[in-house]
Amino acid sequence: MAGRTIAVIDYGMGNLRSAAKAVEHVADGATVVVTADPAVVAAAERVVFPGQGAMPDCMRELEARGLRQAVLDAARDKPFLGICVGEQMLFEKSEEGDVAGLGIFPGVIRRFPDERMVDRKGDRLKVPHMGWNEVWQKPHALWQGIADGARFYFVHSYCLQAIDPALTIGTTDYGVPFTCAVGRDNIFAVQFHPEKSARDGLQLLKNFVEWRP
Repeated sequence: MAGRTIAVIDYGMGNLRSAAKAVEHVADGATVVVTADPAVVAAAERVVFPGQGAMPDCMRELEARGLRQAVLDAARDKPFLGICVGEQMLFEKSEEGDVAGLGIFPGVIRRFPDERMVDRKGDRLKVPHMGWNEVWQKPHALWQGIADGARFYFVHSYCLQAIDPALTIGTTDYGVPFTCAVGRDNIFAVQFHPEKSARDGLQLLKNFVEWRP
């Protein structure tokens, strides 16, 4: 990996420092750069697209900083990892603010349905979904070394509930079952935060650094 660059896209949203530090920890000599420069994104070998907060704010900042096309270009041909809202933005639309996403994948992001926010005991579940939850896998290289049903850390109020099932690489359940990991070709994206998910999160990031889609 020596001499290779992993770009963490900085559009003013999300905990970029923790994401970048986690990738650095497993990067095997690669250079990890947090950048808002489209040219740096274009030159990078692989790209991490994090996101945190409200999707309308994320889309607005991405446009304002001139990074929309850089993200679209990177998603076309580089190993590409979306995290949290960085996953949601890959889809066509979100109910959060009724905002359009990047449209790389077909599908809609919806808020957890209030009437179904109960656990198996009948107790109310809080929204946002915040904390550790099991992730059930479908075969993919980025799950290597991670047990099916391993727990990852989530913080979100909206989730993927109307997407092409062929995109689903991981699922979880919080009142309703939902897709929490998607993949196609060179793109892998997750609703949870691997950088906050202890050993299994670092393993997923390591698998991404080594991935040759």
